Amino acid sequence: MNIKRISGVTLGVKDMKKSVDFYANVLGLRMLYGGSDASFSSFDVGGTFLNLEAGEPSAEDWGRIIFHVDSVDKLFDYMKNKGFKVNEPRNAYWGERFFHASDPDGHELSFAQPITI
Repeated sequence: MNIKRISGVTLGVKDMKKSVDFYANVLGLRMLYGGSDASFSSFDVGGTFLNLEAGEPSAEDWGRIIFHVDSVDKLFDYMKNKGFKVNEPRNAYWGERFFHASDPDGHELSFAQPITI
């Protein structure tokens, strides 16, 4: 048995409308089904699914979704200009430039691009 890739990630969300707005309108992900009034919504992220499920996320749970992007610095500027609190981009020893942000429910998101160090 070989695991090839992650098929999808599902996040519990408190407010589907805010979360759908964030992922669709701020990050520009294409919604496959669901929506602001649905209990379950799904987005396409380059052939992988990002799913949102209505319900109270547990404060004890933690995770991170890592998105590869074309330009970390351009996305950082865009999100900062939209009023989101984002950490300054930095270069990592493993060969990526990245920054972290949080979605409306506090899930940690990492935006990264490969670099040569």
